[in-house]
Amino acid sequence: MEHHHEEEKKEEINFNALYYLVGLICGLFTGAILDVGYIWIFVGGVLGLLTAALFLSVLVRGREQR
Repeated sequence: MEHHHEEEKKEEINFNALYYLVGLICGLFTGAILDVGYIWIFVGGVLGLLTAALFLSVLVRGREQR
């Protein structure tokens, strides 16, 4: 019985910030490669964050429901 309570107390590691960071860096890098203007670096960063949010809400959250 104690083993069951021990499993419930374990904290799950939250990698959400890592997904957002990877999305932001990839978006900024993609915007910089476009070489259209400096504004596209920020647009790429925003699009990267939105992609990370979509990835977290659809793919990662769906895995927990199985």
